[in-house]
Amino acid sequence: MELSKDLNALNLHQQHRTHKLANVVLVSVDYRLAPEHPLPIAYDDSWSVLKWVAAHNLKQGSEVWLNELVDFDSVFLEGESAGTNISHFMAIRAGKSDEALGMKLSGMLMISPYFWGEEPIGIEIQDPVRKSMWEFVCPSNKGNNDPLINPFVDEAPNLEQVNCDRVLVCVAEMDILRDRGILYYESLVKSQWKGKAEIIKTKGEDHVFHIFNPNSEKALDLVKCWADFINQK
Repeated sequence: MELSKDLNALNLHQQHRTHKLANVVLVSVDYRLAPEHPLPIAYDDSWSVLKWVAAHNLKQGSEVWLNELVDFDSVFLEGESAGTNISHFMAIRAGKSDEALGMKLSGMLMISPYFWGEEPIGIEIQDPVRKSMWEFVCPSNKGNNDPLINPFVDEAPNLEQVNCDRVLVCVAEMDILRDRGILYYESLVKSQWKGKAEIIKTKGEDHVFHIFNPNSEKALDLVKCWADFINQK
């Protein structure tokens, strides 16, 4: 638990840096964690927060800073690792749900995406053990082909349902999850999705390296790329 708290603190530090550089209002979702709270609880918590934020669009929310400072026609989802997985499903749910959010999802930043599949691809074959972690997170009889972890199986929602205009996928060369992130980008581009996708590949780095070494040149460059992506016209 202490390690989790330390990582969360580092992550918030990096989010604050992005917030300042991009000049955005940032809401961080503190969703409940597995295995004490198995999936889909994290998705439900995140959806509840997204609806709570959207409720401020009518200037009637409980937080004055959201009422007064947010442009609800330009909202971005951002996630790192598991947060990217959740962002993907929030973007799909926003387009399918009967509970209209009443705000526009302009884009999504997907940083070190956390996706798996039963059959290994690319560098995944080097580390079969880490895939077993999924069973502690999600009680499912489908293993790593559960649609929540593998967006490429037939049961998963079509990528064309991603309800935003732009997507930026960021992967790191040494990350065991790298090839799934690349596959996500390539599959999104080939799908019937109408938006614009971009990808950034950072050499010589591992999973969420920007959190562990936030002041490195590569981390700072990556943060600038996020800010530029958000501020594209």
